Amino acid sequence: MEPVRPDLAPDAAGSRDEMRELQTEVARVATFDDDGLDGAAVDELLVAGVDQAFIDDRAVSAVVVQRAGEPVERVYAVEPLTEPYVPGYLSFREGGPILAALAELSVTPDVLLFDGSGRIHYRQAGLATHLGVVLDVPTVGVAKGLLCGRPRESLDDLPEGSTVAIEADGSVDAPDGTVIGYAVQTRQFDGPGRYVNPVYVSAGHRTSAETAARLALGLTASYKLPEPVRQADAYADEVKRSR
Repeated sequence: MEPVRPDLAPDAAGSRDEMRELQTEVARVATFDDDGLDGAAVDELLVAGVDQAFIDDRAVSAVVVQRAGEPVERVYAVEPLTEPYVPGYLSFREGGPILAALAELSVTPDVLLFDGSGRIHYRQAGLATHLGVVLDVPTVGVAKGLLCGRPRESLDDLPEGSTVAIEADGSVDAPDGTVIGYAVQTRQFDGPGRYVNPVYVSAGHRTSAETAARLALGLTASYKLPEPVRQADAYADEVKRSR
């Protein structure tokens, strides 16, 4: 996979002001509506999960492609890190290494799932949105924590399979109340006393918030994370151990 909009690729050498300006432009270009995925059967999609591990000042970017839960291709890249982790600027730290890994793919996925945010972002331009726009492919962000915005309802004791809208508030550059993603309860314990937190799913590019949530649920098996992302996480750790 090669960038379609290399002019919008994350530049870790830029100033914070330049990074914010680039994110604003990325959000302006991004499409938060379905483009080919609306109603698509999950098992028919070629889905790539993307995650990273870290070795000192290097990132191990791993991509695992699946269809109907079966492996299709695995690739990785090991690239230097030049930017510290700062909330809201993840694409500038990890975007370059991820693009290097995606360039190794011989197949073109229908959708990419990232361990990170999409539209649930201060400027509506999280990792999944930024790289989705650069590659011009449908993307979804799946984050373990809520970066910004507010849940429309309580997230306490959600049953498995439920979703709660995350809406923009004063921390998000979007009209107040705009649905920017969903808290998705992919797994839950049956009995009292034990609780699984939801994941926070948002459209990256060329997907809607609703389709992103549907994909996250449809791609989850026995664990909390959607299987393509979980497998990418495991593969990144595998590569890390081998080096």
